[in-house]
Amino acid sequence: MGISKRIPVKVENIQPFIASTRFVCQFNIEGRVKQVNAQLLGDIIYCDSMKFVYGAPTPNITAAFAVIWEGSKPLDNPENIHVLVYRCENMSENCGLCLELPEKYACGWCQESNMCKVQEQCDHHTTKWLERTQTCPDPQITEIFPTSGPWEGGTNISIKGINLGRVFKDIQNGVVISQEVHSVSLAQIPCIPHEHLYVKTSRIVCEIESPRNLTTSPPSGTISGPVVVKVLNDYIAKSKQNYSFVHPRITSINPSKGPRSGGTRLMIWGLHMDAGSHAEAYVGGMPCHIINREPNVVECNTSASEKFHEGKVRVKFDKGLRLFDDYVFLYVEDPIIDHVESGSAGQKGVPRGIPSGGITVTVLGKNLNAVQEPMMYIALDGEEHYSRCIPDSAQQMKCKSPTIPKDKLRFSNGDGPMDLEYGFRMDNVQRVRDLSATKGFPKFQMFPDPEYFQFTEKDQVKYYKSDYLTINGNNLDRACQESDVIVRIGTSFCNVTSLSRVQLTCRPPTDQPPAQDKNGNPDRSKIPQVIVEVGDKLKFTIGRLSYDVPAGPDSALPRPIIIGVSALGAFLLIAVIFILIAYRRKSTESSRVLKTMQEQMDVLELRVASECKEAFAELQTEMTDLTSDLTAGGIPFLDYKAYTMKVLFPSAEDHPVLKEMQVDPVKKQYMEKGLWQFGQLVMNKTFLLLFIRTLESNRYFSMRDRVSVASLIMVTLQGRMEYCTDILKTLLAELIEKCIEGKSHPKLLLRRTESVAEKMLSAWFTFLLYKFLRECAGEPLFVLYRAIKQQVDKGPVDAITSEARYSLSEEKLIRQSIDYKSMTAYVSIAQLSSYMTPMEPFGENCDAPVKVLDCDTVSQVKEKGLDAIYKNTPYSQRPSKEGLDLEWKAGNTGRLILSDEDSTTKGEGEWKRLNTLAHYKVGDGASLTLVPKQSSMYNLSIMSEKMDKHKYETLNFSLKTSPPLSRATSPLNHDPETGYKYWHLVKHHDGENKEGERGNKMVSEIYLTRLLATKGTLQKFVDDLFETIFSTAHRGSALPLAIKYMFDFLDDQALQHGITDPEVVHTWKSNSLPLRFWVNLIKNPNFVFDIVKSNIVDSCLSVVAQTFMDACSTSDHRLGKDSPSSKLLYAKDIPVYKDWVERYYQDIKNMPAISDQDMNAMLAEESRLHAHEFNTNVALHELYKYAYKYTDQLIQTLEEDEFSQKNRLAWKLNQVNAIMNGESEA
Repeated sequence: MGISKRIPVKVENIQPFIASTRFVCQFNIEGRVKQVNAQLLGDIIYCDSMKFVYGAPTPNITAAFAVIWEGSKPLDNPENIHVLVYRCENMSENCGLCLELPEKYACGWCQESNMCKVQEQCDHHTTKWLERTQTCPDPQITEIFPTSGPWEGGTNISIKGINLGRVFKDIQNGVVISQEVHSVSLAQIPCIPHEHLYVKTSRIVCEIESPRNLTTSPPSGTISGPVVVKVLNDYIAKSKQNYSFVHPRITSINPSKGPRSGGTRLMIWGLHMDAGSHAEAYVGGMPCHIINREPNVVECNTSASEKFHEGKVRVKFDKGLRLFDDYVFLYVEDPIIDHVESGSAGQKGVPRGIPSGGITVTVLGKNLNAVQEPMMYIALDGEEHYSRCIPDSAQQMKCKSPTIPKDKLRFSNGDGPMDLEYGFRMDNVQRVRDLSATKGFPKFQMFPDPEYFQFTEKDQVKYYKSDYLTINGNNLDRACQESDVIVRIGTSFCNVTSLSRVQLTCRPPTDQPPAQDKNGNPDRSKIPQVIVEVGDKLKFTIGRLSYDVPAGPDSALPRPIIIGVSALGAFLLIAVIFILIAYRRKSTESSRVLKTMQEQMDVLELRVASECKEAFAELQTEMTDLTSDLTAGGIPFLDYKAYTMKVLFPSAEDHPVLKEMQVDPVKKQYMEKGLWQFGQLVMNKTFLLLFIRTLESNRYFSMRDRVSVASLIMVTLQGRMEYCTDILKTLLAELIEKCIEGKSHPKLLLRRTESVAEKMLSAWFTFLLYKFLRECAGEPLFVLYRAIKQQVDKGPVDAITSEARYSLSEEKLIRQSIDYKSMTAYVSIAQLSSYMTPMEPFGENCDAPVKVLDCDTVSQVKEKGLDAIYKNTPYSQRPSKEGLDLEWKAGNTGRLILSDEDSTTKGEGEWKRLNTLAHYKVGDGASLTLVPKQSSMYNLSIMSEKMDKHKYETLNFSLKTSPPLSRATSPLNHDPETGYKYWHLVKHHDGENKEGERGNKMVSEIYLTRLLATKGTLQKFVDDLFETIFSTAHRGSALPLAIKYMFDFLDDQALQHGITDPEVVHTWKSNSLPLRFWVNLIKNPNFVFDIVKSNIVDSCLSVVAQTFMDACSTSDHRLGKDSPSSKLLYAKDIPVYKDWVERYYQDIKNMPAISDQDMNAMLAEESRLHAHEFNTNVALHELYKYAYKYTDQLIQTLEEDEFSQKNRLAWKLNQVNAIMNGESEA
């Protein structure tokens, strides 16, 4: 187009009389007719030169053509010959495509304008014009795919671009991957083009070779670089995208089982799963047809298998084969459906539904959980309508009936249903399809949608007058049951109790719920709407339900009722007159009784008011002296060995790992050799993992065994903490995988100690956080323990039941009014007893002031005295109170030995009360001495002027030992030898309190305010402990590396398994550290310190530990009047603590990751410090006992494992057995 052209036209059968006339060529271009003169020469008519132009933005147009003779007569044109007008520049955008245009167009590439033109349009004097036999310059690569492939090569790379050669030979040897560093090419990997896939100038497909033979390959084995194409070695094109050689890796598969018929959608998770141009998946030897590939997952459908078998999953990426070794995919028996029914099992004999769908259909059978995504369908007019099903178990599955468009259903005039074909899609299992065509299965019954009527009251507002609400309708129960219907009243629900053909009955809430606005928010200013929902999509707005009494004429009572009420009123008036007459006769007696009752009520009211006032005063008073009494110095920490033993083996006082192995000297030599070889096996990761898995898979391997094995493994690996950490991470990863693939919720992970890995995790933190306890967290924990102990001791504590006036636990709160008086006694310890302890007492020959109560028993006074004398002294280095007597120096009258029970003990029938300071009338400022029992003097002093003529005798008449303060299994301390029941402050009866005794006991809830008073006093110490634990940098100590390392590991596991719910990871972290480690120490500070924990202190610490657990929980606890007092006590503090926990986890996540070098250095140092704390030979021997017990199963497992076979682990274990049995010395 745009140039002048002379058009020749061949003609025939031109008669002489026509040839002598004038010819004109006529062209119709876009509706515009142009004509030029023409001449006939021979049998060709030559049209004069003409410039062809058109305006349409198209590559070409067709112009109609005619030859006119004698002015208006056209020559016949039976072939409809026309003229093609074209633009070269519109037919091609680049040089390569331009030169590939058909030769008839005579198009070429004009380099000046970079456009496709005919030669006449290109100024050939100044610019080069390329014709079709020449090669285009400036080749460009616009896209490569794929951008990565396996290291083994074999990937077909598709290269798209422009000017990529005119013929295949132009690029045959010029395609490579260039490995570059700072744009400098280090090496080139050839890519061999496929000639049959080559598209001239625009597309090259080549097969890349493996770079494994390159000497410049980096150690990591990863190479990437651009694709380079050389055209005739004259021009070079380089891609902007890099091509990478990667190592695809399979990390997990889901599901791990499927039906034998195949069709299971198998998700193969991993890294670089989209690498290469072609992938093939296999389960065992069966192909798994790939339907989708993404960077982190390959999806495929399993093939059918003729038998039940398990197979490993393999994926072939071009020439690279990857195998998943962790576990196998299992072909299981196909699902079998025995029965299909609507509603709950056994209630309906056939499946039923409604057009709107959502009606519950119950399926009974076998292996129903073998399919991951079962679906139910109804067939209608050749179309299948589906709905989802959820397996409850292998024997039962719940489905929702599918939705069917109503215009496709044709119900008869009667009430009968439509019978429809139905079935199930369960992967490729064919026997469950077209189920209704199978003998014994009825067809699906489709009923019309139910219809619910609106309220008929005025403005559709119904007034709630009784316990139940009735809603009318039609066809309500033909396909539906109560469980398929939901009735909403505002923001609440109406509990459906019955459903009939024309009526629904439900029970509304007791109080009127708020209405809902358009956004679903509560709105108490409006009357709530009643809405009925059937299935998933059907909704009916019935009206509004008001709980108010209706006003106006409609609310007037009927006339008969008014008359009846009036008559009843008259009768009552007459009856009152008779009663007043009778009352007057007995007025004197009644007044006396009333006066007595009033006096009793006044006394009770005064007592209640006094208790409330006292409790309020306790709550508001700050006990500032508590902090001054508690000193952080001299904290009696247990050493590392004792601390770890209490956590690892809490029930074993003297575990064998602390001693030399007790074995016959004859056997010792070969047993030590056998244990050394067994130790080498334990240091083999494959063996240790298979050993643990084998034990855990055995049904007789008890929970106690799991805990013991985990502790023994940790003791054995104490000197190899790097290896220990690797084993722990592997076991935890398997546990997480198992939890996610199983039916249990991921939040339940690590909640209990049900596996070896969970106990190992507890021990791992125990080992690695000891330094943190000594330097940081131990101090606030000890201060809290001392604060609780001191606060409890300020009030009465029952020596029998451990109930106390000051308590955090409702169960251990004294709920009676106890009269007591605080005193100061001066307690010393006799020099004769100094041999009993290596520690020096408080002050030489000095009396220690001790705060006591006159209601304290003698044993309690001894305990308080020892606490004051040996303040902050390790408990194990103090003399025991059971080995000491308490001697009272009563002025000039002599000395008296005090005891919990002696001949002066008061008895009341079968009861005896323990002696207290008040019983002996010990006054304020008394001098008391602790003396060894064996040196007690027989003192027969008589102190009648002080003891109300009671005679007190020495220990000849007292109990052999003071009653212990251990936790009572019963509120009664009964001595079977004497037949007496002992009590201290509160006398508990076998049965309930008699009615007459109620007057002696206050309303117990009055005393619950004391819990709040105690909590307020101890609040600072609880806050200090929680803040220390939930802080990344506190008290000058940095966060332990172990915490950051383990939390990062849990984050990585969540990411790997596609868990995006932050609450799940939060729960994992809480279960792993706070609830598994810290809660144990808060409840048992005696695991960290050399102290004794009394029952009342234990109960208080349990409340603190429960608060700690609640702070780590992600769920919101709904509190009410019936909630435990321990939760109500800290209800306002828990949200604050939760914020601390969330901030703590987030701060740790934001910290820089710990390098393997730093972590390994820390673990190596830990191993060096504590490598010889325990006798590892004993631990190995204890572990070997388990290996020997389960030898057959363990040998079988070792023989079946591929890596075990390579290392001959089964043979080595047999060798160990032989040596341990003395059968071989080899």
